[in-house]
Amino acid sequence: MDRHERELIEKLDKEKVLSEKEYEQLIVLRDDEAIKLLSELATKTRKAVFKDEIYTRGLIEISSICKNNCLYCGIRRDNTLAERYRLTKDEILSCAAEGYELGFRTFVLQGGEDPFFSDDVLCDIVTALKSQHPDCAVTLSMGEKSRESYKALYDAGADRYLLRHETADSEHYALLHPKEMSFKNRMRCLDDLKSIGYQVGCGFMVGSPYQTPKTLAKDLYFIQQFKPDMCGIGPFIPHHNTPFRDETQGSLELTLFLLSVIRLMLPEVLLPATTALGTIDPKGREKGIMAGANVVMPNLSPVAVRKKYELYDNKICTGDESAQCRDCLDKRMEMIGCRLAVDRGDAPRIRK
Repeated sequence: MDRHERELIEKLDKEKVLSEKEYEQLIVLRDDEAIKLLSELATKTRKAVFKDEIYTRGLIEISSICKNNCLYCGIRRDNTLAERYRLTKDEILSCAAEGYELGFRTFVLQGGEDPFFSDDVLCDIVTALKSQHPDCAVTLSMGEKSRESYKALYDAGADRYLLRHETADSEHYALLHPKEMSFKNRMRCLDDLKSIGYQVGCGFMVGSPYQTPKTLAKDLYFIQQFKPDMCGIGPFIPHHNTPFRDETQGSLELTLFLLSVIRLMLPEVLLPATTALGTIDPKGREKGIMAGANVVMPNLSPVAVRKKYELYDNKICTGDESAQCRDCLDKRMEMIGCRLAVDRGDAPRIRK
């Protein structure tokens, strides 16, 4: 690690901000020594804010039907070989009831942009969830919607919304998405969600096609300016039935490095160790926690549909990542000096 790299890391740790150019330099100059230092500082920061607590979210993947045609996604509209399903309201509520008994106090409803889930349908589900489990938070991850739709869902009781920005570079965005989707609209959605009052999550894939240190620096600078409550990043993993089937998988090392950077930038951010991390490395989520992450999202979806929600190849969908194996996950966290928290796990600004 050269002197300039150390100075950048120390500046980020102390001031919590860098310029876009400095983020690019931080990425380009990184070496094993810099990665180790960042990880140590990120862990120290995570512990200062969250102690040894790791928040859990029960993930319910409600539909593999999507009207969009994103080039990287296994459930894209043009993948005619994808197995499609859609959970009923009763199935979703049953998953949540099981999750509640297992100790989950946040439920994440995630799915493709399925036209069936209109405002009325989704609001009814959210209202029922909050009625049955008033001490729980409901997070939605259902893609781009109008401000009016976001407001209706918020008024129905939704607490949080996850919408990865995917890239903060408009030209890069166009290379990852079909023409009918726009960078401008994605940014509009994020701004609407924040102004309505949601706890908002953004994020991106690490190692997506056409990504460069410069586009990554834009991502980090955008996150620094936007100040999300949550930030989901994970390695890009290609799917065999997409145009990006032959692209290179994202790097574990770079993903962990960026988790540490984001933790130092936003000490209170809710930062997941994603399923994608666990897919490319058996200890990926533990490594994510040690790099600064503080959230895990075990799967509460019905076992019969888990393999059908295949955003990328080889997604893990049985074993310790499942909600039913909470004890297994608890033991894995204990081995790295952490413990699973049984509460809503709100962003610190909400708890104050």
